Amino acid sequence: MLKKDKELQKDAMNMLKLTSRTFYIPITLLKPVLKNTVGSAYLCMRAIDEIEDHEDLDNDTKARLLDETQVLLDQPQFDEKAYRNLLKPYEHILPEVSLRLADWLTVCPPEIVGKVKSSTSEMATGMAKWARQDWDIKTREDLDDYTYYVAGLVGVMLSDIWEWYDDTKTDRDLAIGYGRGLQAVNILRNQDEDYAERGVRFIPEGWGRDEVFAYAENNLALADEYMKAIKTRNIMLFCKIPLALAKKTLDAMRSGREKMSRQEVESTVDHIIEEKN
Repeated sequence: MLKKDKELQKDAMNMLKLTSRTFYIPITLLKPVLKNTVGSAYLCMRAIDEIEDHEDLDNDTKARLLDETQVLLDQPQFDEKAYRNLLKPYEHILPEVSLRLADWLTVCPPEIVGKVKSSTSEMATGMAKWARQDWDIKTREDLDDYTYYVAGLVGVMLSDIWEWYDDTKTDRDLAIGYGRGLQAVNILRNQDEDYAERGVRFIPEGWGRDEVFAYAENNLALADEYMKAIKTRNIMLFCKIPLALAKKTLDAMRSGREKMSRQEVESTVDHIIEEKN
């Protein structure tokens, strides 16, 4: 392996630690090939997510940047120079994880990078659409559409990675449910902050917290079903940790707390790691 490649892999893991509270630990538990692949995929999607979420960019700018990134991702060879030129007017406010999208693609094994690019491209398309609509979610169908693009797609991409890695076959519809469940927990946890900082409510008209809790729980039940097809231990650990944390976060919020304590998070992760399959 070239020295530059090793340095990029190290950079990717450092960036993961900085940007992901939920996925950093499970990614580190994966075998090296999977760790680089899933780490790369996460950072690619985080790169565009930071554009969608950025509080200093207007919606039209977000949509344009995401659409143009999608076009670059659909090319056989990602054009790093064109991407940097696209972001140049905003590089003083965008985070490093967004500016270095080309590096995260480089870390990904060439045999699967096409799938990571196509999934990230599809996510960018959906994010651009919802930015133009100001994330105006009116119905259950709207919520399903939004959560598909920002989270269900992650589940589908991971299913493709598992199958590429060791022929682990999982249900893509259940994978979408897994992603939606995690996203619904985030919506519940961050709804006050989202409204205060961005003026956005990711909740259908007429829904209260009970309906969003039910939406989260129904989708997390699909995640439980998804897990039954997985036999590879390090993939199982990877999938169990975010699911367990999401369920416990729901329990914490039902009891009136905003989130789990750090000690609860650490003990949950330790318990899963120590479990025997």
